[in-house]
Amino acid sequence: MAKSRLKRRSIANPRDPLPTTREAGEFRSHALTLPPGAAGMRLDQALARELPQYSRERLKAWIEAGAVQLEGRRLRPRDRVAGGEAVRIEARLPPEGVVQAEALPLDVLFEDRSLLVINKPAGLVVHPGAGNARHTLQNALLGLDPKLALVPRAGLVHRLDKDTSGLLLVARTVEAHTALVAALAARAITREYLALCGGVMTAGGTIDEPIGRHRSVRTRMAVRADGRPAVTHYRVLERLPAHTLVRVTLETGRTHQIRVHLAHAGFPIVGDALYGGRRRLPPGASPELREALGSFPRQALHAARLKLAHPAGARSLADRARGSCGRRSGRRDRAARRR
Repeated sequence: MAKSRLKRRSIANPRDPLPTTREAGEFRSHALTLPPGAAGMRLDQALARELPQYSRERLKAWIEAGAVQLEGRRLRPRDRVAGGEAVRIEARLPPEGVVQAEALPLDVLFEDRSLLVINKPAGLVVHPGAGNARHTLQNALLGLDPKLALVPRAGLVHRLDKDTSGLLLVARTVEAHTALVAALAARAITREYLALCGGVMTAGGTIDEPIGRHRSVRTRMAVRADGRPAVTHYRVLERLPAHTLVRVTLETGRTHQIRVHLAHAGFPIVGDALYGGRRRLPPGASPELREALGSFPRQALHAARLKLAHPAGARSLADRARGSCGRRSGRRDRAARRR
């Protein structure tokens, strides 16, 4: 497979987009026998136990499309099985949606047949949405690997805010995506962040406060008694005269979780206009510090490290996927692959 490289370009001013991604799809074929213990289960539930590499929703869609036959018969997802039946699946993985592929530069830190780890720059939106139909990370991923059109959300397993930099995990196959999403839900993936906060912390700790949508400002999240459970651990790395550098580990992945929790604890992230309020300069700050704080364009939050078991079970990616604040060693700008 030939690879082409394009000259580095600004994400804010890319070339014309590639043609819209329209993969024909890939086939998946399976032949299996349901175990006796499946007796009485729904067909989609029984298949989800035997084929954990696919989500139950996908299996249900295949059943409804007639791609699944049990003893040569088509059934509904809710039909009960007796156990011991022969099942045959001949299904196609269709593209997940029409998203424009774009040849944008990406900082790829790790890749193999199952995974990509991307070092996302600040300012890059992850998913297309209102006001951001193009020039997002998802557009760039489809330009890098058009087959990602067959994977939910172009393989993205989690997300980062637009102005947060750092590591993002991308699955390159449906099977890897299902496994990694399940691992994330089971808290088997460790995500560590670096944050520079206003104020001097005396020690690290844990913030266990539920988070929900702000009652009056819909673009914000807030600590709410009726919110969803959210747990954030933080450890002090360095104390400065008016700031603290901390390492943050997430147990949950709520929207804006780190930003909301640290602000709630009284230590908002430097540069966070949404949760930190007006920028405050510490008394006696040097001209250099005043300039640095005044000109910093975004929240000082960086996704620095991922630790997970490889979905293929071959090896751990611990310490192989590390981000960097300021250092760009080993950087590779990957262009879209043209076949």
